[in-house]
Amino acid sequence: MQNLKVGFIGLGNVGGKLAGSLIRHRVPLVVRDLNEGLEAPFIANGASRAASPKAMTESVDVIITCLPSPAASSDVMERADGILAGCAPGKVWLEMSTTDSAEVRRLGALIAARGAIALDCPVSGGCHRAATGNISIFAGGTRAAFERVLPLLAIMGRRILHTGELGSASVLKVVTNYLCTVHLAALAEALTVCKVAGMDMNTAYEAIRISSGNSFVHETESQVILNGSRDISFTMDLVIKDVGLFDALAAELQVPLEISPLVLKIFKDGVERYGPRELSPNIIKRLEEACRVRVLGQGFPAQMVDDEPEAPGSEVKPHARAT
Repeated sequence: MQNLKVGFIGLGNVGGKLAGSLIRHRVPLVVRDLNEGLEAPFIANGASRAASPKAMTESVDVIITCLPSPAASSDVMERADGILAGCAPGKVWLEMSTTDSAEVRRLGALIAARGAIALDCPVSGGCHRAATGNISIFAGGTRAAFERVLPLLAIMGRRILHTGELGSASVLKVVTNYLCTVHLAALAEALTVCKVAGMDMNTAYEAIRISSGNSFVHETESQVILNGSRDISFTMDLVIKDVGLFDALAAELQVPLEISPLVLKIFKDGVERYGPRELSPNIIKRLEEACRVRVLGQGFPAQMVDDEPEAPGSEVKPHARAT
């Protein structure tokens, strides 16, 4: 897999860390980001820069996009000097953005029409795990395409799940991001109630952690809430985008939701109060202000650090079906 040349577009909080794993494992890499400052560390470590998405696609075997919205992905794909303009038979496109499943399938059809291969490969587990190559990756596409790119995915992620046809990974990604947001909103309420009730917040954290109320979100985001940094490298505008994708999918499928619209309302209020780029765990500020408290503990980290040793990734099989 190291013999394949990879192009990476989108070097933000997640994309930059995924691309960092490729550089760390000496995968030949071409990078591009609207913020040239984000490109500089990669170029200093041996990557090259492409003049355009088209030029990048022409020069690499695999092209990866990790962008903030479906609109950004579509623009990079379809602009005059975009990925599609440089696409040719045998090329592989990996969409690692959190995006709309229908849009992935639409763009994937355009890729296939040029004789190339498309997979949607969003990630889950937090920026701290992306930084160490221990993040989880969902991969939607044909089994043959999945097996072709599995060695590359195993460099960027620890646990890789083949989810089925193209677009299926994006469905599961918005589902998991929705659940993460519900947990965060609930934890903001739970922690604030503990604070107002006079509980020691370190004790409250441990009680939740060892109980049936525990979650991945509690073990990560509650720590940066109690530190006061609230820095999980994710912002409220991205929450609204992700939960909005889930909400739109449910509406298309005619699933009558109740919790999702309420969560969207809560975070839209957060954006009105604090701005779109406010860190998402600071949704707790709405309750802190209402109750005139600060929900803080002692000794919690300002940012999450992955303490799981980096190891080669491998495929995770779905839960065994009854025979």
